[in-house]
Amino acid sequence: MMRGAAFAFAGLLAATTAAFAETPAERGGYLVNTIMTCNNCHTPMGPNGPQFDKALSGGVRFDEPPFDVTAPNITPDPETGIGKWSDAQIKTALLDGVRPTGAPLAEEVMPTNFYRILTPGDLDGIVAYLRSVKPVSNKVRDPIYKMHLPHKIFPSAEKPMPEADLADKVQRGRYLATIGHCMACHTPFGAPGTGTDFQNSLGKGGREFPGPWGVSISRNITSSKTAGLGDWSDAEIKRALTEGVRKDGTKLKPPMGFRYYGKMTDGDVDAVVAFLRTVPAKD
Repeated sequence: MMRGAAFAFAGLLAATTAAFAETPAERGGYLVNTIMTCNNCHTPMGPNGPQFDKALSGGVRFDEPPFDVTAPNITPDPETGIGKWSDAQIKTALLDGVRPTGAPLAEEVMPTNFYRILTPGDLDGIVAYLRSVKPVSNKVRDPIYKMHLPHKIFPSAEKPMPEADLADKVQRGRYLATIGHCMACHTPFGAPGTGTDFQNSLGKGGREFPGPWGVSISRNITSSKTAGLGDWSDAEIKRALTEGVRKDGTKLKPPMGFRYYGKMTDGDVDAVVAFLRTVPAKD
C-alpha cells in the first residue's frame, strides 16, 4: 500500500513539475526582457520612458558617424515588423547581422557580434518569444549607412556555449554578460574604421551616449581598484546593476539597463557579478 502510494506521489510530482516547466517562449521572453535589454532600443520612448504598450515595435534613433539608423520593429507585424521572416532568417539576423534582403544591420548598435554564444535552446526560445508578442504596426525610418564597419565577433563568443558550462557560476555569468552585450557599451572604439577595441580596452569605459537624459559616459567595469569595480563589494555591484545606484549613492542614467536587470533572478545577477570580478583590470 505505502509503496503504491509512493509511486502515485512520484507520478503526481513529475506531472506537476512538467506543468510548471519553462517553455521555450518563456525562456526567450526572460532573456529578451532582462539581460538582453531588447526593449532599450526596440521599444518607442515616451516622456515617461519606454512605451510598453507598443513593446518591440521600434523607434529609438541612432544618428552617429558610421550610420543613421532607427531600431526596427521586431514584432510579428507582417508589413512593418518581422512577421514574414522565417525562423532561419530571424536567426541569421541575430547571429550574422544580415537582413533577409542581404542588407547589414548596424553592428555598433545591434550587438549581433555577441550572439553566437547563444545556446541552441536559447536561440530557439528567443525566436519563439518574438513570434508570440503582440504585432504592432509601426514603420520606422530606413537605415542610412555612412561607412562600412567590420563584423567583429566578440572574443570567446565565436560558437554556442555548451549547456553544461552554464552550471559553473563564472561561466554562466560570462554567458549572460555576453548576450547582454555589456562590453559593447563599456569598451571604447579603436582607430577610425576599426570598430570597438576589445583587444586592448575591454571594459575600460569612456563611450558617450547622448539622449534625453543628457550625455551618459560608460564606466570602467574591469576589476581595477582605482578606476573600475575592484574596490566595490558584491552588494554594491548588484545595487548598481538592479537599481541603478552607484557605490557613492549617485544615480545611473540610461541607456544603462538596470530597469531590466532588476527583473533577473538572484542567481543570474550573482553570476554576472562573479564574472565581472574576473575581467582584467584596465586603468
